Amino acid sequence: MSPTLAEVNAVVETLWPLSGAESWDAPGLLSGDPTHPVTSIHLAVDAVADTVDEAVAAGADLLLVHHPLLLRGVTSVAEDRYKGALLATLIRADCALIAAHTNADVVETGTSAVFAEKLGLLDATPIVPSPSNPARGLGRVGHLATPTTLGTLARELGDILPATASGIRVSGDFDATVTTVALCGGAGDSLLSEPAVLAADVYITSDLRHHPASEARENARIGSGPALIDVSHWASEWLWLETAAAQLRENLPGVTVTVSDLRTDPWDFVVIQ
Repeated sequence: MSPTLAEVNAVVETLWPLSGAESWDAPGLLSGDPTHPVTSIHLAVDAVADTVDEAVAAGADLLLVHHPLLLRGVTSVAEDRYKGALLATLIRADCALIAAHTNADVVETGTSAVFAEKLGLLDATPIVPSPSNPARGLGRVGHLATPTTLGTLARELGDILPATASGIRVSGDFDATVTTVALCGGAGDSLLSEPAVLAADVYITSDLRHHPASEARENARIGSGPALIDVSHWASEWLWLETAAAQLRENLPGVTVTVSDLRTDPWDFVVIQ
């Protein structure tokens, strides 16, 4: 017999415990009948129209995403608003919705850990370890087997990450030597002042805003802080999906698990001046 949605959700919460989520986060079961059987799961970073349509077209019983659709409070799910329209589409198709967000960032095989592995970091540890389990926590910092240059590392990221319109932005000397790398999948400017980041040669993350990036750049120029590499938020977290899918397949034998290749990075094109 196929597991119920409640049983699948229990597996999800075992793999990515809700206790690991940040206080502001809203992961977990967002919609769906807990008694409904689940024969197929579709994974995506974002619950947007394209991935919802993809899951429904595939006949998935569950869309599991990284980013919660209802992260911030809403007062209406009317279908003239995109969140209401997406939920209505999923409910009519008997496709449930679960999010694993910061609770999936902090685990040993979470978003930043997978990113670090893809980059070949050795002895990677959390930038901010969890008080209850030092192997878990936000971000990762480690060292490269062979030192490289900032420019070469940025080009390697271009090979590792799926392409997006926003590309890869770098602050620092192209020929600077890089051995120690700190990174955080998704938006990570909140970690810019962490000691592990300040001690690294480069910090790789997403959504770096002008003022924090400018301050970090100026500090680096007087010898206190890393170079910066800013990558697509979606791309840095998309890397995790196949690892998550493999874990679900192992824990839910007989359930089909697929991964979306759709690019849900919000930017369509750039104009180079």
